[in-house]
Amino acid sequence: MITPPQSRRIPAAFALITAATLALTACGSGGDAVGPAGAAAPAGKSAKIPATDVVSSVEKNETAARLLPEDVRARGSLSIASSVGGTPPGALYLEDGKTIVGQDIDFADAVAKVLGLKLKREAASFEAILPALGSGKYDLGTGNFGVTDERRKTIDFVTYINDGQGFAVRKDSKLTKVTDFEQLCGLNVATGAGTTFEVTLEDNKHVCEDAGKKPYSVKTYAEQGAIWAALQQGRADAVMSTINGLRYAVQQQEGLKFLGEYRRLDVGFAFKKGSELTPAFRAAVDRLIKDGTYDRILKKWGTQGSAIEKSRISPPEIKD
Repeated sequence: MITPPQSRRIPAAFALITAATLALTACGSGGDAVGPAGAAAPAGKSAKIPATDVVSSVEKNETAARLLPEDVRARGSLSIASSVGGTPPGALYLEDGKTIVGQDIDFADAVAKVLGLKLKREAASFEAILPALGSGKYDLGTGNFGVTDERRKTIDFVTYINDGQGFAVRKDSKLTKVTDFEQLCGLNVATGAGTTFEVTLEDNKHVCEDAGKKPYSVKTYAEQGAIWAALQQGRADAVMSTINGLRYAVQQQEGLKFLGEYRRLDVGFAFKKGSELTPAFRAAVDRLIKDGTYDRILKKWGTQGSAIEKSRISPPEIKD
């Protein structure tokens, strides 16, 4: 079971917005999850979330398992840090506030079964996971981590989907699609702290200044609930986040619209630089693609548009 960190708690003001996303009847199969003691559960009511079991039938593949380091095979387990954002399809808590589910969870649990491993899962904030991998606190991490050239300097990745960056706004917004950051000039843009979205927004602020316009303001939040509350309450004019996450979120909330894709990025399991685990994980993802489990996971979460043909280890950043 998992107990959410206090910093991930969804504020009461966001309870109605997340009512359609927090009560699930499915659960991840393959990992024990442990979180900080005494943390409160997120708010939420009942909802219709995919409950299909796409993991329990996955069988161990000896060819992939033999690629694991000997000490890992002997131990039979790995520690994994999972960022639990609060909304599907990535990772979110069940109504009990302890169990986590989502696309990231299904993929990690399925890969573990292919490799014959047990996952010891711990919830961690998105911005804390990558540094913790470098220190050796965890063996791997999940959090819809986009593969960028900057991150590849210190982190290794094994890709499992292709997601990317996009925008969402209230339906009364004049924005219909964002193809240039100049369109955001003078607006407040909300996004997650420590994400590629924050980096992208900060790196492109000069666009407005170069055009002689008022720069947009970047508002960062540690939890998805606060991001959407800021948009709904008018403290933010737009949200920049994952393509899959935005598509799902606007379907669950009244008065919002998805502005389409801005940029694509490969997404992968994250490891410390030079990890010996990456060949086995790549082989396991490829095995899931071959046996059909991969497609079943994507279909469950409605993310078929993020399918990849084969897994790669730390590929170059996609440059559009």
